[in-house]
Amino acid sequence: MMDDQGKSDRSVVPKKPSNKPANATSDRDHGEPYTGTKAETPDTAKGKPTVAEHVADEGAEAVEGRGLAKENADQQNAHRTQSRVSAPSALDRVREAARRDKDAKFTALFHHITLDALHRAFLSLKRKAAAGVDAVTWEQYAQDVEGNLAALHAKLHKGAYRAKPSRRVFIPKADGRQRPLGIASLEDKIVQRAVVEVLNAIYENDFLGFSYGFRPGCGQHDALDALAAGIAWKKVNWVLDADIRGFFDSIDHGWLVKFVEHRIADKRVLRLIQKWLNAGVLEDGRWTETEEGTPQGATISPLLANIYLHYVLDLWAQQWRKRRAKGDVVIVRYADDFVLGFQHRSDAERFQWDLARRLRRFALELHPEKTRLIEFGRYAVRDRKARGHRKPETFTFLGLVHICSQVREWFVLRRRTSKKRMGTKLKAIKAEMLKRRHQSIPEQGKWLASVVRGYFAYHAVPTNGESISAFRTQVVRLWRQALRRRSQRSRLDWARMHRLAVRWIPPARIQHPWPTKRFGVTIHGKSPVR
Repeated sequence: MMDDQGKSDRSVVPKKPSNKPANATSDRDHGEPYTGTKAETPDTAKGKPTVAEHVADEGAEAVEGRGLAKENADQQNAHRTQSRVSAPSALDRVREAARRDKDAKFTALFHHITLDALHRAFLSLKRKAAAGVDAVTWEQYAQDVEGNLAALHAKLHKGAYRAKPSRRVFIPKADGRQRPLGIASLEDKIVQRAVVEVLNAIYENDFLGFSYGFRPGCGQHDALDALAAGIAWKKVNWVLDADIRGFFDSIDHGWLVKFVEHRIADKRVLRLIQKWLNAGVLEDGRWTETEEGTPQGATISPLLANIYLHYVLDLWAQQWRKRRAKGDVVIVRYADDFVLGFQHRSDAERFQWDLARRLRRFALELHPEKTRLIEFGRYAVRDRKARGHRKPETFTFLGLVHICSQVREWFVLRRRTSKKRMGTKLKAIKAEMLKRRHQSIPEQGKWLASVVRGYFAYHAVPTNGESISAFRTQVVRLWRQALRRRSQRSRLDWARMHRLAVRWIPPARIQHPWPTKRFGVTIHGKSPVR
């Protein structure tokens, strides 16, 4: 409803802060998150899912927290004439409102999807990414990008935009299985990226400090550093390595929409999300309806997954460790992969049982074979040795195997590359080298150098020197095999191969600082490192 001509309603509907009761409810006694607003429970909703109520206190403990992103000093609403004010500054008012009022619902967000926002989204896409069902590539779309984006913008604001189904493809996983991906069409990617930019202004203020997956300014090494620091700084004696079975394929659409509606009240944005959820997938020319799950590979999927787990897992786990845990509890989550550290075994076992029950309420379940509770931490080696047991078990998180070890009397958390991940990478390099073996040596050397540099950029962490050295050795061996197959009379001996390796293959050197040092700098805000 308009107040005057040329004026729109406020983009935020303020809500009166709810009182915090002194006594816990029955839900809180069973590990459910307490919230400050009234809502139907799943038992009283007559089969309709409702959003979990917002918890009052969302702060993360110091070992896992991080400071808020710096806001721009000039905060203002998006102007109708977008040339007068940039979209990032226009979203500052939304960001500030989301930070100030955790219960506010945003009713006017669609106008932030401007022509400039679509152009930024288009430029942020990967130019060599696979095409969707429309078979339109980035280069083809760029030939008339201004006209194409103007037409797309007009369709969006006229309500004529229609989401296309995702193209189903499969990629190999480290364990040998196939991972299904959904490749969205190019215009769907553009619109999704623009919507993500708008929604991030809200949800980056809501997500807790131990959530790291697919967030601006966060990466896998931030999660790895937080986990290493938590194990080193907190009293961790037990680790729960948890895995949700088929998470992206099991997300309940009803619950997801309810979770989004907790903050988003703009019907046009909600309709866009529902269009993408209901677009289905196209595999071998046959369209299949998707009644649950979000396609991995879609630009919007990581954010929707984070929203789902924010309400299902993060808020609940935060309240559980505050109200039910008797000792220290450390939580680190990267997308659907999360690890928890506990001081007491009783806390770990009780949490695992409560977590399984919690996930079942939202159509999820723990993978029985991949979810393990192991003795792990500063005193695990000493305690197991005193009982006559073998060394502590290891666990893998984000491709790195975490190992308990001792140097003299000091505890050291060793991390090395997972053998499965290294083997998968070497197989891919071998296959590609066979295709490139007839290229000139400088061309092959430049390509291999870029591959090895990228691998070291992730895996060259402290205590992993042996693994990255082994990887480099295997790459040199595979290169020699490919070169020798170019001719039956090859005279490529190891002396010449060594000179080629020194010339082209980067040396194996540790490139990352110790995780506790980098994480300590990050959370105290003394460095731009995120």
